[in-house]
Amino acid sequence: MTANPPVSDILAEVRSIYQALGKRPVQRNCIPRAECCNFRFTGLTPYLTKGEALLAAKAFRSTGRKNPPEADDGICPLLDQMAGRCLIYADRPFACRTYFCDAAGGSYARKEVLDLIRRLEDLDVRLKGDGPRKIVPAVANALAELR
Repeated sequence: MTANPPVSDILAEVRSIYQALGKRPVQRNCIPRAECCNFRFTGLTPYLTKGEALLAAKAFRSTGRKNPPEADDGICPLLDQMAGRCLIYADRPFACRTYFCDAAGGSYARKEVLDLIRRLEDLDVRLKGDGPRKIVPAVANALAELR
């Protein structure tokens, strides 16, 4: 039985996937607005693999917050609603980078990012994750695991 890699290695691997995405020739213009963070408005909720959830939880903790969101009210738990900004923008999940915002240029075609999705899924398997999960429970579980 092999142990999970150190958290720092997991975070580095997820970030390398996000960096690879940033180098794709797809035109994007994300102007950090909160519209895509209102899941009731968009009808979309991000699903995170275990590696992504660990990165999001670590970034969330670095803001000084410790407790996971208590309820899924249709607003992203990683949104500072007063400021209208993502608390973890630099480490935001893959779905937030690729699928949710029409203002940023719309969704990537799945075929353009399938290799990166597979890398996230492979990492999830290595971490003994249970596949992509909705953002609220995924981040809450990751916060508990990071304790």
